[in-house]
Amino acid sequence: MEIRQLAVPDAYAIDLVAHGDARGRFTEWYRADLLAEATGAALPLAQANHSVSARGALRGVHFALVPPGQAKYVYCPAGRVLDVVVDVRVDSPTFGVSEAVLLDSEQPRAVYLAEGLGHAFVSLADGSSVTYLVSSGYDPTREFGVHPLDPELALPWPGDVEFELSAKDTAAPTLAEAREQGLLPTMAECAARYAERRGAPTA
Repeated sequence: MEIRQLAVPDAYAIDLVAHGDARGRFTEWYRADLLAEATGAALPLAQANHSVSARGALRGVHFALVPPGQAKYVYCPAGRVLDVVVDVRVDSPTFGVSEAVLLDSEQPRAVYLAEGLGHAFVSLADGSSVTYLVSSGYDPTREFGVHPLDPELALPWPGDVEFELSAKDTAAPTLAEAREQGLLPTMAECAARYAERRGAPTA
């Protein structure tokens, strides 16, 4: 397992090792100890989610208000998805920056993103499965989104895919609109949350 930080601070790609033989394949896709060592804090597991998507299904950009926010560990056990992390933290030096990571079941990889970051993915194959571990349970009163096709964000979606969005994601505001409406988490809120999880003083 090799863990590397992405262009968006507090987000990481995890390259996994698959072991195979005539019987099939085995992948150790999550290691709490190695993730904590790389990120400085353990991921408190509160909920596990699983989605199956047709090619072109585009989900996100989703985020939760902080505190508590919702850190995520994302893995694709079947199919292929392009996973995107977006810095939506107001006053972050990398506000609006994004990075895409290909999650492919044939070359297993995972993505970890801390609380306050935006997350989206598009399915590149029919039947793509995405499994993710999250640090807090779903709370619809604290869950928001930014439109994944916001031209100012210019997320690196493939040009050969016909996208299908949910009604909720279609109606989501742009990043600028979400900021004007006060929907986005702040860097200060997120830094305090990270410090709390690392057991460090928040002030």
